[in-house]
Amino acid sequence: MFENLSERLSTAFRSLSGRGAITESNVRDALSEIRTALLEADVEQSVANDFCAEVMTKAVGRDVTKSLKPGQELVAIVHDELVALMGPEDSKIFLVEPGPTIIMMCGLQGSGKTTTCGKLAAYFKKAGRSVLVAAADLQRPAAVEQLQQVVEGVEANAKGSAKIGFYGEPDKCAEYGKAVNAAVGVCRRAVEKARAERFDVVILDTAGRLHVNDDLMKELESVRMTVQPHQIMLVVDAMTGQDAVRSAKAFHDRLKVDGVIITKLDSDTRGGAALTVKKVTGAPIKFIGTGEKFDALDEFSAKRMAGRILGMGDVLALVEKAREEVSDEEAERMAEKLSKGQLTMDDFLSQMKSLRRMGPMKQLLGLLPGVGSALKDVNIDDKQFDRIEGMVNSMTSAERKNTKLFNKSRVRRIATGSGTTANEVNRLTTQFEMVQKMTANLASGSMASRMQAAKQMSQSGAMPGMPALPGMNFKGSSATQSVKARFKQRKK
Repeated sequence: MFENLSERLSTAFRSLSGRGAITESNVRDALSEIRTALLEADVEQSVANDFCAEVMTKAVGRDVTKSLKPGQELVAIVHDELVALMGPEDSKIFLVEPGPTIIMMCGLQGSGKTTTCGKLAAYFKKAGRSVLVAAADLQRPAAVEQLQQVVEGVEANAKGSAKIGFYGEPDKCAEYGKAVNAAVGVCRRAVEKARAERFDVVILDTAGRLHVNDDLMKELESVRMTVQPHQIMLVVDAMTGQDAVRSAKAFHDRLKVDGVIITKLDSDTRGGAALTVKKVTGAPIKFIGTGEKFDALDEFSAKRMAGRILGMGDVLALVEKAREEVSDEEAERMAEKLSKGQLTMDDFLSQMKSLRRMGPMKQLLGLLPGVGSALKDVNIDDKQFDRIEGMVNSMTSAERKNTKLFNKSRVRRIATGSGTTANEVNRLTTQFEMVQKMTANLASGSMASRMQAAKQMSQSGAMPGMPALPGMNFKGSSATQSVKARFKQRKK
């Protein structure tokens, strides 16, 4: 996400670097680039203008032109203003006692509302809260059945022991258009069921339209007046750009939404909706959808999102994903083996499976500082890991522990068993031995040797199945450097 915006912002910041003298005119030129970048990212024009004006005011106030590193100073100011634009941070949904907490979902048709209901149910289940999901979309064909399938899939596969239930009245779909209060009745009876069966949360999946119209709003207003939801969540499709923001404002004007969930951010390289919707509606962004799986719903953080936009990465998000898949004991055991250069093919396969559960590899690497732009034109085929897994599974237990055992006949057998070629098997073992050696240097060597090992691993594509990453900047991007500079300044 935000690849184009990040690249344009980096260009603007670089224009201030390396100059002998910086004038207010230079800063204005850089801000003109930033304004263009925001407009290309589908940020509303008035928002982009106000943003740049505020940055300019702060830049003048902080004497950026007199700074030794004006590019870094401007990055810091833009970061703070991005946080202010998208914040304040308020991702928590407060639950009432006694329950159930009633959450009403609304949004345009095709925004991902039904899928998001399932993701939100998985989010609460993981937190130990029971959820009843109600199908109140009676106008879209098979909407009730679709939501039921989503809920059943989440109930069967999501983490946590709390139950997830489904409530729907498929027969009421035939009454839609005849009985104005059909959806209202479904919502009312769903809440009654949630109270009777002591669910902690009830999620109401209401109908959407291709366009905001008065009939839609009247129906939603009737639902709101009848069931008195504690939270009204607006689901916004990031890929629809400024249209999403305009529809968000229309929903907020009529319903006074309490929070926004932005979907499909993983598919959109512009991200203007995420930058604009808070400013336009006044409602905080609660969650962002980052994939199709039911667990691809992240609590929104303005600071971390601003860091991603400016190329600072989001290491905290990477750590959180890793903690969900790898226990502390397993991490300690693996760290000890890595430090001694004792990594085996079994260990590698286990770690690779954990990584794959965390998400697409390109998306994970994009969370590292300075890496996102380097991956822009790099194709990382996750299916390649299937071939690697097949090769490792075709090895004997002894071969997985000691790659020195490999000879031509063993390589041919593994290639035949995994449906690959002898060259692929040889390349895997060669790269794996490089990883063993380099990880030992990373864990126990000096800082210089660690940096050299990391550089070699990336440039050579030493991680099996990973391409070399052209254009990697191991000294850190300007954004990363500015963070370090600000940290040192605070420390003093």
